[in-house]
Amino acid sequence: MSYTALYRKYRPLKFSDMIGQDHITKTLKNQIVSDRVGHAYLFTGGRGTGKTTSAKILARAVNCLNPKDGEPCNECEICKGILAESVPDVVEMDAASSNSVDDIRQIKDEVNFLPTVAKYRVYIIDEVHMLSTAAFNALLKTLEEPPAHVKFILATTEPQKIPTTILSRCQRFDFKKIKEKDIYEGLRRIKEGSKIPITDEALNLISILADGAMRDGISILERCAQEDFDKIDVQDIKDLVGLSSTESINAIANDLADKDEVKAIEDLEKILNDGKDITNFVWELIKYFKDLLVYKVTKRADLYSESEKELMNALSEKFEKDRLLNIIYVLSETENDIRRASQKTILLEVTLIKLCSDMPEGATTSSSGSDLLKRFELLEEEIKKLKEQRINFHYEEKRIGDEKYAEEPLLEEKEEKPKMVFKPGKAGDAWLNILKTLKEDKKMRLYTTLLNTKVNELSDDVWEIYFVEGFTDYFKAVLNDPLEKETLKKEIVKTIGQEVLLKFKGVEKAKTKNGKEDLNSLDIDVRIIE
Repeated sequence: MSYTALYRKYRPLKFSDMIGQDHITKTLKNQIVSDRVGHAYLFTGGRGTGKTTSAKILARAVNCLNPKDGEPCNECEICKGILAESVPDVVEMDAASSNSVDDIRQIKDEVNFLPTVAKYRVYIIDEVHMLSTAAFNALLKTLEEPPAHVKFILATTEPQKIPTTILSRCQRFDFKKIKEKDIYEGLRRIKEGSKIPITDEALNLISILADGAMRDGISILERCAQEDFDKIDVQDIKDLVGLSSTESINAIANDLADKDEVKAIEDLEKILNDGKDITNFVWELIKYFKDLLVYKVTKRADLYSESEKELMNALSEKFEKDRLLNIIYVLSETENDIRRASQKTILLEVTLIKLCSDMPEGATTSSSGSDLLKRFELLEEEIKKLKEQRINFHYEEKRIGDEKYAEEPLLEEKEEKPKMVFKPGKAGDAWLNILKTLKEDKKMRLYTTLLNTKVNELSDDVWEIYFVEGFTDYFKAVLNDPLEKETLKKEIVKTIGQEVLLKFKGVEKAKTKNGKEDLNSLDIDVRIIE
């Protein structure tokens, strides 16, 4: 008998067997019971979260001869045939390999024919975002008005790549990352069913490494089960997947705490010489510093042994919370850069030197200590000059016909702090909530950029954001970052329920041709409306 992979052997056969997606399975069962099944579905979410499994269950459920509470019986002739992949009315297509317009045209020709044995002809198109533009256009009309006997189930990990014309014609279901405790319970059932000798601590580590993907967790468990272990423990898991020991990670953390650049590079060389994958190692560092930060705040470290907790306790005393946050942020940036870098080791070494040196954001590691000191002194002088300048703004409103408008701000020298007459409207409270959410979600780069800003509501869909202390090149760079713009857009839509146009404004004093002080505009527009 041929070997069957564990993730296929233990693939759920009913909605009730699904792990961590109750918000989706409940809705699908209700639709089947009430006979209100849609003609097109879009299942989105990360890998290994159950998209294809749910599509297969739904295909059986709508065709089952004896459904019960929205579930397929898996015993009737149709269910058994679909499970054996012998029913021609259920077609599973991989768009990664079959993405041409001819493949979709074949589907268009087939949908006109009635099912051969089942009630519905069901097309499951996996990784649908891989279809070509021509293929999407060919699918569009069929998806909009399919025959009554046809159902489409599309699955993808990247819904943003699907045309909006396709999205608007599907019922969309977003699959969440599966919680670690749910993955652990699923792995424990597989362990008992397959009699795999593994400790609970090792299962717990696998559930963390799975990162919300049940299939990844099962794959790691299967790999361990194929080794000749009397009892699989945590260290066996780490060795198999190439993870570093807690002691080696702790050594690097101590080097950063002591700001010992030489020792940090030496310890890194030892770890990499053991054959550890550099990308995995950076991920481990980020996770360890995250756990260290949580331990410093809550004194909780459930996943660590007592000896490891003692090491964390001693280490947590050496770090301030702000520095831990900075280390996590810098390492996260490095993790993204390493994926594209050809000299991964050099990039990580430079990052460790930077973290040991406490170099400011934007500084290069080639700068000498004296150069950095000079930069800080110049920066302090510029800040002092800015504080000595007191700028006051006001608006003069005029009426032209029936149209009321605000003139450009006039500059006046005064001895008081900068003031601006703001008309925040509903945007005022919304902006405060947005900033609060950014802080709670640890979007610190965007939060600190927008911290000292005020809002003018020019209209329902146009807001003016003022940087009262000046609009620097760094702020421009942050707000022009596509990822930061998308984050800000999502927060605005979540807060007020609509998209708006944001106009970012900053001012500084300058001299005009006639020698008078005037505004030197630092305005840029970041368009949030698509």
